[in-house]
Amino acid sequence: MLHRNRAAAFMALGGVLAVPLMSLAQQQTPSQAAHDRAEREQTAKDHRKHTGAKVVGGTAAGGAVVGGLAGGGKGALIGGAAGAGAGAVANKVRKDKAVKKREQRENPQ
Repeated sequence: MLHRNRAAAFMALGGVLAVPLMSLAQQQTPSQAAHDRAEREQTAKDHRKHTGAKVVGGTAAGGAVVGGLAGGGKGALIGGAAGAGAGAVANKVRKDKAVKKREQRENPQ
């Protein structure tokens, strides 16, 4: 029983002492702030123009067409799923590249 009380006391003390250190860890560097701002702006633009849905939907439709030609109905289903997955990856790459471009435009070096 004594060991549990001592362990609980150490955990409570550690938690109290760690609070000031957590505030230091949460401060953002200027480059992190620029990245966050660029990502917010790009996400807002993508949402306004439905860019992600267009990319994923287009690749899913293309995959369904190719799969349907190759394997009928089941092939269309598999092709559509594969196309949607590839579109999601392509959309992520496109967005990351656009965010990086926005950062560079904001902070030319």
